[in-house]
Amino acid sequence: MQHFGQIPSTGTITEDRLSNGLRVFSNHVAHVNSITLGIWINSGSREDPSEIAGLSHFLEHAVFKGTLSRDYITIARCIEQVGGYIDAYTTKENTCIYIRCLKTHSELAFDLLADLVCNPVFPEEEIEKEKEVVIEEIHGIQDTPEELIFDQFDDLAFPEHPLGPAILGTEKSVERVTTETLHSFMHQHYVAPNMLITAVGNMEHDEIMRQAEKSFRVPKQANSSPGNIRTFEQNDYRAFVDRRKKPFGQAHLLYGRAVPRNDSFFYTLLLLNTILSGGMSSMLNLELREQRPLAYNVYSSLTFFDDATLLNIYAGTESEHTEEALSIIKNILSVDNLSEISQEELLAAKNRLLGSMIMETEQMTQRMSKAARDIFYFGKAVSLEEKISGVNEITRESLGDAALYLQRAEASTLVYEPEEE
Repeated sequence: MQHFGQIPSTGTITEDRLSNGLRVFSNHVAHVNSITLGIWINSGSREDPSEIAGLSHFLEHAVFKGTLSRDYITIARCIEQVGGYIDAYTTKENTCIYIRCLKTHSELAFDLLADLVCNPVFPEEEIEKEKEVVIEEIHGIQDTPEELIFDQFDDLAFPEHPLGPAILGTEKSVERVTTETLHSFMHQHYVAPNMLITAVGNMEHDEIMRQAEKSFRVPKQANSSPGNIRTFEQNDYRAFVDRRKKPFGQAHLLYGRAVPRNDSFFYTLLLLNTILSGGMSSMLNLELREQRPLAYNVYSSLTFFDDATLLNIYAGTESEHTEEALSIIKNILSVDNLSEISQEELLAAKNRLLGSMIMETEQMTQRMSKAARDIFYFGKAVSLEEKISGVNEITRESLGDAALYLQRAEASTLVYEPEEE
């Protein structure tokens, strides 16, 4: 059992719905002077039409180009001139646009967010200019091996599944975007049953509901079927080993597995990820950086999709060290090795994981995004107490069981080797 003293209060949490069916999550936090407001769409790159990869991400950009009442300059300025900020991002499963501002400007925040998702006009000239911006973003990833290797790993691992294509798409697919495809995609996915409002900060739930009801007049249902259905079977993942020459000065490797979703391993896999790369005392850091100076940057990443779970390990190293680094990674991930973790090591890993969970509640943007991900994944907000209980119940045996579950999928490896001069 971990001892963190009194669990900090996360404030009053309420889940509700507007009259049109749009879900609302509010978390009243009395000790801050701000509100963090987000509009989430349960649609990401895996919903993109196959011929227009990157459409969800482009739409996230395009809504900022103008609405019925605001041009792009007004959109950029109106929240910043009162001291707030607005940002957005797209993942493989979700799109989020959020604002953080002082609570006195909450009405402006609600009005602006609703304007972006309810009234975009997609001016053709601005859309054509934004294509160049997104293509430059794609070029930036192509010049960043640590990001590119994850995109290409997924493309190889899921060759015929919607999880494969890159979130940004390709230059060719971006060129295929039109105002018509943007409107069609929005009418299909930006609808009440597929959306969520999250509001975290110093604002009462009744006031949140009043402003949300006034502002978010989104359709109650889509005008056509949603397209891609989120289903994953083990044979949707194709194990591979691939080496590619790249014009980078260092070798980069990514090793990973994908397995179907299994909620019985949710907290155990979180803890496993912490054991692997949660801090300076983690296995990967100790083995590949401290004990053997093979990598400066090494870490594991764990992704929970609606129907699949991905565990990847990345390392940047010298070409002559890739085989040794891969051998060490495989040994670390072995069931025997993870089953032999001591009770003291298990307790320390739990403390690291629980400490990070508790400290994340002190960051309003993190609190907002964690709640949204829980609601989309589990269908409800998950309390901090429930998360702590889930971690505390993990045993050495259950850790071994989770490692064994990962073994049901053959591992894949992608290596970038520097081109010879």
